[in-house]
Amino acid sequence: MSGGDTRAGSTRSGFAAIAGWTNVGKSTLLNRLVGEKIAAVADVPQTTRNRILGVRTFSGLSQAVFVDTPGFHRPKHALNRAMVDLARDSLTGVDVVLFLVDAARGLGPGDEQTAAALRKIAPARLAVLNKVDRVAPKVRLLPMMHTLVEGWGFPEAFPVSALTGEGCDLLLQRVLDLLPPGPFAFPDDTLTDQPERALVAEWIREKLLHHTRQEIPHAMAVVVDRWEETRADLTSIEASIYVERESQKGIVIGKGGELLKRVGTEARGEIEHLLGRQVFLRLQVKVRLNWRDDERVLREIGLA
Repeated sequence: MSGGDTRAGSTRSGFAAIAGWTNVGKSTLLNRLVGEKIAAVADVPQTTRNRILGVRTFSGLSQAVFVDTPGFHRPKHALNRAMVDLARDSLTGVDVVLFLVDAARGLGPGDEQTAAALRKIAPARLAVLNKVDRVAPKVRLLPMMHTLVEGWGFPEAFPVSALTGEGCDLLLQRVLDLLPPGPFAFPDDTLTDQPERALVAEWIREKLLHHTRQEIPHAMAVVVDRWEETRADLTSIEASIYVERESQKGIVIGKGGELLKRVGTEARGEIEHLLGRQVFLRLQVKVRLNWRDDERVLREIGLA
């Protein structure tokens, strides 16, 4: 797919934000549209805490910079307030907004509130019904598409599955068509603006979310404390996992340290793929009471 204006010497480039209520699959869609994993993905609300940029360049002609934002939700802690503020701030000045809804769950009050907030933000807005692989029969999509276009004012609605890729090529092409003419914002080989440390911390947290999703999904934070190139082919990484109570520490460590070991093994595999070399990963679990309202911790994870 080339996308955009293919005349010699012309390029299209712009920013497309992925926005929506919490837990609608924004990070999965980002990874799908970029073509590589850069955002942590877990089937729990509020997985994404930071703004993440994913860049995809096509044949030197079109470049789409996708902005994955924290999900809109009703904040209860300083952490959550910072996430919602970041979500709103990330939409400023973008060229296209992809408003994502969970088609399997159906449209809800949170979706309607988010849609209303987006009306004043971007010149181009596309509604995206995600998780259509979970919708049967597909005719159930029609009333939702009608509401999004006729009721909530979106010019177009695209049914997709970020998980399977269904409909994503068509959506991607439409985004590229909407980008304005102009020079690229990033070099052709750029994949993301996230430093390796940030990606590593998020991928460790992703594995923790998968294994502790019912017990402590949002009471955890991961901070990379040490990063050392021990040898040309080996990187040593030490990271702290913050929880709020001693009981949570026990859950994260697991019986005989089994869960923490499993998390480390799974995360190390993805980190080695990212870095292209062997990784020694050491994880420590620390208790910090009410860290979600602690500005020091929020600064360490990039939210204050």
